[in-house]
Amino acid sequence: MPITTNPLGSTARTPTAAAKLAEAGGLQLPAKAAAIPVPVPTEKAVPTERVSLHSSAQALSDAQLAEIASLKARDDKVRQHEQAHLAASAGLNVSRAAFTYQRGPDGVQYAVGGDVRIDTSGGRTAEDSLARAGMIIDVALAPADPTPTDRSAAAKAQNMAQQANAELLQQSRQTDTAKHAGHQHAVSQAYDDSSPARKKIDTFA
Repeated sequence: MPITTNPLGSTARTPTAAAKLAEAGGLQLPAKAAAIPVPVPTEKAVPTERVSLHSSAQALSDAQLAEIASLKARDDKVRQHEQAHLAASAGLNVSRAAFTYQRGPDGVQYAVGGDVRIDTSGGRTAEDSLARAGMIIDVALAPADPTPTDRSAAAKAQNMAQQANAELLQQSRQTDTAKHAGHQHAVSQAYDDSSPARKKIDTFA
C-alpha cells in the first residue's frame, strides 16, 4: 500500500475502498480504536542465589590431616591387638572385644583402646590349673606388642602354674613316700615270714 509523506513528517495512508464508499453513501466510519498496549514478554531475570554446598569433609588443615592419619594407624593397631587375643583364646572363656573411641577432625570414630576379658580362675585340680595357666599366658602374650595389662595377666598365670607345679610335686612325693613305705612293709613282712623259727635252748649248770 503506498504511503505519502506530509509536511509534518507524519505518514498517512491513502483512503481505502471502504472509506470511499462510506463517503459516497454519507456513512461515517467509526473512529479508530485506541491501540491497546500488548505486553511484550521480556526475559525474566533468574535470581542468582548462591548455594554453598558443604560436604562432610570440609577443608582440613595439615595438622588435622596428620591427626587423622595417626588415628587411623592407632585404630588398625588396636584392632589387630585384640584380634590376636581372640585368635589364641581357644579353650578359655573370653568376652568379645570392646573398644573405646575418639572422634577425629573428620567426624569419624576411631578405636584408641580395646579390651578382651578372659577367665583367669584356676582349675579343679592341679593338673587343670597348670593347663589353664599355660593357655592364659598364650592369650595374654599373643599380640606382637603386649601391653602392661597383658604382661600382668601373664605373670599371674605364671604364679598359678608355679603353685600347681608345687602341688603336683607335693602329691608326687606323698605318693612316692606311700609307695616306699608300702614296699618296706612288704619286704619286712616277707623277711619275717621266711625266717626260721628260733628254738630256745635251756642250759643247766
